[in-house]
Amino acid sequence: MDILGFLIFLVVAAVCAWIADLVVPGTIPGGFLVSAVVGVIGAWMGTALFGNFGPSLGGVSVLSAIIGSGVLIFALALISRGRARV
Repeated sequence: MDILGFLIFLVVAAVCAWIADLVVPGTIPGGFLVSAVVGVIGAWMGTALFGNFGPSLGGVSVLSAIIGSGVLIFALALISRGRARV
């Protein structure tokens, strides 16, 4: 993968994380950079769990990335909410 392909992968993964953030209750603590990281990790998790499910854009299986990012966002929201109480 060249640098342009990697940048496209990051942008698509970040957009998938943003869509998952809109769907899942809770928020990603941070901004676009954290959203991009969550998107990459969520895309990896979603592809590992569900395979290449649905359409692919920029080397990212979009539905798997949204589902994986949603699960990760939900887990991060639970963890950050638990830390705020302590």
